[in-house]
Amino acid sequence: MTNARISAQIAFLKEADRLKQVDRSNVLLDLSRPENSAEHSWHLALYALIFAPMAGRDVSLDRVIRMLLLHDLVEIDVGDHPIHEAVDWDDVAKREQLAARRIFGLLPDDQAAEYLALWTEFEADETPDAQFAKMLDRSQPLFQVLYAPAPLPDHLQIVRDNLASGRAAYLQQACPEIYWHAKNLLGKADAAETGLVPQWLTFLAEADQLKSIYRASRLIDDSRFENSAEHSWHIMLYAMVLADQAGQDVQIDRVLRMLLIHDIVEIDAGDAPIHGQVDHAAMAAKEEAAAERLFGLLPQNQYQDLHRLWHEFEGAETPDAQFAKSVDRVQTPIANLENGGGSWVEYNVTLEQIDQRVGVPVKRGAPDLWAWLRPQLLAHFDKLQTA
Repeated sequence: MTNARISAQIAFLKEADRLKQVDRSNVLLDLSRPENSAEHSWHLALYALIFAPMAGRDVSLDRVIRMLLLHDLVEIDVGDHPIHEAVDWDDVAKREQLAARRIFGLLPDDQAAEYLALWTEFEADETPDAQFAKMLDRSQPLFQVLYAPAPLPDHLQIVRDNLASGRAAYLQQACPEIYWHAKNLLGKADAAETGLVPQWLTFLAEADQLKSIYRASRLIDDSRFENSAEHSWHIMLYAMVLADQAGQDVQIDRVLRMLLIHDIVEIDAGDAPIHGQVDHAAMAAKEEAAAERLFGLLPQNQYQDLHRLWHEFEGAETPDAQFAKSVDRVQTPIANLENGGGSWVEYNVTLEQIDQRVGVPVKRGAPDLWAWLRPQLLAHFDKLQTA
C-alpha cells in the first residue's frame, strides 16, 4: 500500500513539473523573459511569508502558503489568462474546475479531496485565508512591473488601469499601505503611510533574481535547465504531498518555510551542483555572506527568523531540516529517470555516487521514500550497462 501511495503522489508531482512551462503575461524584473506560473507561485508564497505581519489574527499563514503552492496548477491544462484581456471568465472557471479534478485526481483519494477543497476555497475568495492569499496574488503583478529598472510603458498602463478600476482597485480600502505604495511608485500620490511595505518589497524584488539562477538539473521534458525559484516551489510541493513520509517529530509547515527560503542565497553565491567539483568551504562562506546581505534587507526581527531558519536547513540536524533535505535531494533523481538521465549524463554520475550523495540524506529523512526510489535507480543503471 505504501508503494502504491507513493507512486500516486509522485505521478502528481511529475505532472506538476509542467507548470514550469506555462508563461504568464508579466515578465521578470530584468525584462529578460516572461515569468512562468511555477516561479510565480514560489514568489507569492514568499510574499505571504514576508507580508505575514499584515495578515489578520484570523488568518493561518501556513494555510495561505499551501493555497498559493496549489492555486495555479490548473494552468497546466487551461493556461494563464491575463486580467486585462477580454475573456469569457465563466468558461475559464468551468475549464479550471475540470483541470483541478483531473490534476488533483492523480493523488490518493484523501489528498485529492483535501487539495481540491483548498483550491476551491482560494477561488471562492470568501474565507480570511483565501482573501489574504488573493490580496497577494493581485498585488505581486503590480510590483513585478513597478520595481523593474525600466518598466515597459504598456505594462505601466495596465497597472494604472488595474489600480483605477480593475481587480486591484479594492486595495485602497482592503490594504491601503500596498495601494498607496503602488500609487507612489507611479508618481500619483502624495506621501501616504505605507509602513514596512517598501522595505518588504525591496527584499521581494531582490528575490526575483532567483528566477534567473539556473541549476544543473533539467525539466522532466528535458527542454531546458530548471531555475532555482521554480525548483523551490516544486520541492515545497514535494514536502507537502509526501508529508506522510516524514517522521512524527517533523512539522511540515516549518519544512515548507525552510524550503521556501533555502536557495535564496544562490542569488549571490550561485548554484553548487551536487555532482560537480565544488570548494565547499569557499561556497559556504559565499552563502553565509549572501544570507547576511539578502535577509539583512528585511526588518531586524524577520532577518533573525529567516537567517536562523536558513541555518537550520543547512545544518541538517533537526528532524524538520532532515526531511527538508530529503525532498531536496530526491526531486532531481525522479526527473532524471524521466528525461534520460539529465545531469547524471553531464557529470558522468554512477549509482554508487547517488547512493552516497542522495541515498544517505534521503534515508535519514524519509527512509520509505528511498526504498521506493532505489529499485528504479538500479534498473536505470543496469539498463545503461547492458545497452
